[in-house]
Amino acid sequence: MAEKGTLLLVGTAKGLFILQRAAGTEKWSIVGPHFAGRAVYSAFYDERKGRGDLWAAATSWHFGAELLKSTDMGATWDEPERMRIKMPANTKKSLENIWQIAPGADADTLYVGAQPASLFESYDGGETFKLNKGLWVHPHRKKWTPGFGGLAVHTVITDKKDPNDIKIAISTGGVYQTADGGENWQVTNTGVKAYFLPDQYPEFGQCVHKIARHPKKKNTYFLQNHHGVYRSRDGATTWQEIESGLPSNFGFGITVSDAGSVFIVPLDSDGKRFTCEGKLRVYRSRDEGKSWEPLAKGLPQKNAYEVILRDSVASVGNNIFFGTKNGKLFGSGDDGDSWKLIEGSLPEICCVKAYKI
Repeated sequence: MAEKGTLLLVGTAKGLFILQRAAGTEKWSIVGPHFAGRAVYSAFYDERKGRGDLWAAATSWHFGAELLKSTDMGATWDEPERMRIKMPANTKKSLENIWQIAPGADADTLYVGAQPASLFESYDGGETFKLNKGLWVHPHRKKWTPGFGGLAVHTVITDKKDPNDIKIAISTGGVYQTADGGENWQVTNTGVKAYFLPDQYPEFGQCVHKIARHPKKKNTYFLQNHHGVYRSRDGATTWQEIESGLPSNFGFGITVSDAGSVFIVPLDSDGKRFTCEGKLRVYRSRDEGKSWEPLAKGLPQKNAYEVILRDSVASVGNNIFFGTKNGKLFGSGDDGDSWKLIEGSLPEICCVKAYKI
């Protein structure tokens, strides 16, 4: 089988950038910014059914968030007269931001995680969306509180073989999952600490920053919390700490390569929110969190006070990518052993999504 090229969708505080690299080369082409001046916190490339559709959520702090689509790799974008996603009138809420665009098990199903904490679903390839009522009327909702970035569903993980299995993360609410396609939602935060609450191991209220699933082990998940790194081996139901050997347990992004390596970028603390010791180091575990090793080859190790946001760490195959709030985009083609700067002066990077094309 011929080697595929690589596609990066890089959402920034000032628009979306599309990067492509042909197979067998190290040179990237870059186009953008699309939606200049609007923040892009989520993007998705949908190749199911041979589509080749790009989706991006562009947010204006004046006009709100909109979900946009391109069928020609960004040459043109469909900006409908009516917003694709809108909070129903009876919620008495307005759509503030779109944090996640995720495929469902069926080729025509899309899920969108949004702020205020909500999940939208489409069963016609993104033509129409509706609010998931099961989550919206969940009895815990009244006690969820906003995190630093707001009250949002920022992570959506689906199962290609089971359309009823959906797992989400809410800041701050924690991990919730459904086994019936979204009619009922169960909270699954057992073992995850909320150090800022009087009861530090509550049923819900944890500020989960990101969840990633092991590509080959269906029931193994990894979680970066607001202080805490965890692993689950029972389908994201219970969690165990795996932070021993890290310089800090605070951070945002987390991803798992096809080789099963887990990658995070620890930050000093919630108060400082920059890389530990001013050194840009990615930490990798090849034994599911039993041990961690710092990766620094090709990364700045002096005066590198960087911040990496929750959706700004991505992997495809054994290629790892991450972006920083200072607009630096880095990549590794050898499972993190070495890194190269791809772009160094983009706007603040809000998300990075990687695909083989």
